[in-house]
Amino acid sequence: MDKNKLKKFLENFSLITVSENKVPNFAWKPQQSTRLDWDTFYKNYSYAGGIIKKDGLEIPATNNFGIVTGFEHLECIDVDLKVFSTAKEQLSFWNEYLSYLSDNILDFNDKIVIYKTRNAGYHLLYKSKRVEGNLKLAKLKGHTEAVIETRGIGGYIFTYPDNKVLTKSYHEIDYISDQDRDVIMTFSRMYNYEQPYKEIAEVVKIKKEYIEGNISPWDDFNNKHDIWDIVSTDFSIVGNHKDKIIIKRHGSTSPHSGYIFKNDNIMFLFSTGTIYDHQKPINPFTAYVYQKFNKDFSAAAKQIYADGYGSRIVKKEQEPKEKIIINANDLAFPLDIFPKSIQAYILECNETLDSSVDYMSCALLWLISISIGNSMQVEVKKGWVETASLWLAIVGKAGIGKTPSISNIIFPLEKINNREIANYIKDYEKYEYFKNLSKKDQEESIEAPKPTKKQFIANDITIEALVDLHQENDNAVGVFKDELAGWFKDMNKYKAGADLETWLSSWSGKSINLNRLTRAGSFVARPMIPVLGGIQPSIFNSFYTDDNKDNGFMDRMLLSFPELSIEKYNDKEMDYNTIEWYSDTIISFFDTIKNKLIKRDDEGKITPLIIKFNQESKIEWSRIFNDITDIQNSDTENEYMKSMLPKQKSYIPRFALLINTFNGIGQFDYNLNEISKDSILKAEKLSKYFIAMAKKVKIDSIEVSDIRKAIKASEGKTNKEKFKMLYDANKNLNKKEVSEQLGVSLQMIYKYLKEIENEPVKI
Repeated sequence: MDKNKLKKFLENFSLITVSENKVPNFAWKPQQSTRLDWDTFYKNYSYAGGIIKKDGLEIPATNNFGIVTGFEHLECIDVDLKVFSTAKEQLSFWNEYLSYLSDNILDFNDKIVIYKTRNAGYHLLYKSKRVEGNLKLAKLKGHTEAVIETRGIGGYIFTYPDNKVLTKSYHEIDYISDQDRDVIMTFSRMYNYEQPYKEIAEVVKIKKEYIEGNISPWDDFNNKHDIWDIVSTDFSIVGNHKDKIIIKRHGSTSPHSGYIFKNDNIMFLFSTGTIYDHQKPINPFTAYVYQKFNKDFSAAAKQIYADGYGSRIVKKEQEPKEKIIINANDLAFPLDIFPKSIQAYILECNETLDSSVDYMSCALLWLISISIGNSMQVEVKKGWVETASLWLAIVGKAGIGKTPSISNIIFPLEKINNREIANYIKDYEKYEYFKNLSKKDQEESIEAPKPTKKQFIANDITIEALVDLHQENDNAVGVFKDELAGWFKDMNKYKAGADLETWLSSWSGKSINLNRLTRAGSFVARPMIPVLGGIQPSIFNSFYTDDNKDNGFMDRMLLSFPELSIEKYNDKEMDYNTIEWYSDTIISFFDTIKNKLIKRDDEGKITPLIIKFNQESKIEWSRIFNDITDIQNSDTENEYMKSMLPKQKSYIPRFALLINTFNGIGQFDYNLNEISKDSILKAEKLSKYFIAMAKKVKIDSIEVSDIRKAIKASEGKTNKEKFKMLYDANKNLNKKEVSEQLGVSLQMIYKYLKEIENEPVKI
């Protein structure tokens, strides 16, 4: 671009120079509040033999430049369409999104500046005194990258001067009203997959209620009515999506009042100007009660029963029970805790090899834990220090791909580990050969000293074998087992509780002293033994006992149990360069810690680098700690699940240490000695994921146990009769689990269901 055009950009914006991959090639924080002068900017922008010098350093020059957002109230809506797999989907989404905005913002084309980006996306630019920091507004199901986000204070955008979409250009960006900005934010957020109505209380108490035989009147009413048919007199439709309808209250000045979720037959309102509760799920019966009976549910139930809703069988009382409700949003692994390049690798493995994002991400946490080992510890406060150790159980049925998913992540370390094993075997053979030589032959030969084991990944999980290995590898010894069932079963292999107590101590970083061994070398002062392995749900459920909860063993386990299915073969291929890049990245991370960060005292023992919270992260940690404490003291939280929360208070600082180190090593000007605010917030998200997964496993355990007990109690009945009994007790039972427990196909279960539903109702 010529100088005059550049000068015009510099007059209107705060500019920075960026490389082809859109990364700034010099420190640009000052430009968030101050423009560069022309000479400095042009020096950075211009080529000087491909290299320019700044502060004594040589850095790449570039012909690209970016605009700093937030400066003089500039805000950008970044629509990233590459999350869609086809051009047709991209065009459909963009046209729909644009139509919503243009239909609800007067003179939209004259107010908003739009440029097309290089990678199937768009920038919508305007100025607003309400500009905020960078916000993720919407992401689609199965994606961690946002489809719509903002670039505001602390952000920047790449420029595309030749890709103008509407009539107005970069130099004509102007202020919009607060109402227009609200419209943009509202319609952007409505594409977010995270359904807000699921964010209700974690645990609800189900009151005593009377169930009318096979189906209650209100359930029957909900099954026979569409929520829109009930509320259509109060709202109009402003948008219709595949999974939801966007509705607007009659007379409302806001762009929309809430959603109707089609699959769930639920209305969820943000607006307070209606007879219905906002921020709560409203089903057809609830809407009917609000409209006709002024929130009197009892009177409404009697009326619809009189109108013929519900089965005509004698009432039976349902005992009150506690139900565990999970925030569905927390069940998605927070992939954004990792660097974007690593996220891209994991997603590519998912797309080309059908590997689980959850399993791979957990394997990466284990890998980071081993790499850090005893080299670092995190000081929560004086007197409270946590290690980097994690115990991770990958829960999934046989054939679901647990091991391949893990291998896609840990293969670089396995390669190093296998090389160390091979070298040890070769050196030990030389040592044995030399030792067996005569004294004379030894004097004439090159001495072969006894080698030490440098193996740091083991699949032998006996504590004796690990202690042996750990004494020669004092930073860490990681345990990886395809199946963890043996670890659970052998926990008390010797005298009662012996191995269990040793493992519990090792998790806390307390010394191991195997007094039962008579040989020397049974002591490890600072154990670091991260554990990773797979286990089938049916086997895991047998260990998910009250005893294992009481002793704290299960609460130390971090569980991953995503909903997965076996995929058909796909022809997509990953580039070898991507695999090589990932391998090099992981090996570099491992070697950096091993060669540069491990410090030893005069006796050769590792002296951990103590990492502390910075001031911002201390504030966030205090809030997180108190939030967990409030749940522990709550009367509404499930008592069984509360026992995991103290361990999460230990795990969150550990997560922060892992995230801070992995994201920081190799980055310029990153302070590895302090836990950043970003790291502790990401650690909080990770903790919520593992808490949600523990609840999911518990629900599955209870459900499977109830199904097994019911089937066992109905011996002598046909499979159809057994299923009918289960279905009558719980209309929402897990049909796939029932098919497995009965030993019949899922198709047969649906055949039973169809036959049962077509049976005449007894009156």
